[in-house]
Amino acid sequence: MCRHLAWLGRPRTLAELVLEPPSSLLVQAWAPRRQRYGTVNADGWGVGFFSPGRARPARWRSARPLWGDPSFASVAPVLSSGCVVAAVRSATVGMPLEESAAAPFTDGRWLLSHNGRVDRAVLPPVRDAESTVDSALLAALVFDRGLDALADTVREVGAADPRARLNLLAADGTRLLATTWGDTLSALVTADGTALASEPWDDDPRWTDVPDRSLVEVTPDGLTTTPLS
Repeated sequence: MCRHLAWLGRPRTLAELVLEPPSSLLVQAWAPRRQRYGTVNADGWGVGFFSPGRARPARWRSARPLWGDPSFASVAPVLSSGCVVAAVRSATVGMPLEESAAAPFTDGRWLLSHNGRVDRAVLPPVRDAESTVDSALLAALVFDRGLDALADTVREVGAADPRARLNLLAADGTRLLATTWGDTLSALVTADGTALASEPWDDDPRWTDVPDRSLVEVTPDGLTTTPLS
């Protein structure tokens, strides 16, 4: 389980996106408002972002709580990006607490975060998973199948594990992809860009809830939502 967000639009500092909003990921690490499973997200965090001239994203992760990393707090106000994925982690019972288990996971130009849980036994064998945790194995499967097959992959895994929660967020620097499958996701569309988040980071009335079992795509042209079932 976790709380995560993604942004596509005009460059914003990581502090603006992750630390400063009234209900930021920093706050959600210890006091989430809409989290259905778990109460805190103190088992690690990560942020991935794209910079001009670089095809692949940069990434910063830690196994510590987000509030316990003063180094990130000191540089977040001066790091800007127009495409960001960030997450705070609540570890599934029995899963290791390690930096490699924190989202976002990467493959080439892609960043990917998973909010939820899945029985590892139903996942096909995959190569190059960053960790043995369920989220990392699921991310490796998605990368192996390709993001264009994201909807089919989620349906397949959801059918194999009816209790799975498969909320995914992915970005490649030019677009965002997301799924809702068993947990919450909200969207904020503004003139400056589009945010997707497990829960709104403020009380802006423009936030809207994405229906469960949906595929979301965000491009500079706007947001589209397609039913998954």
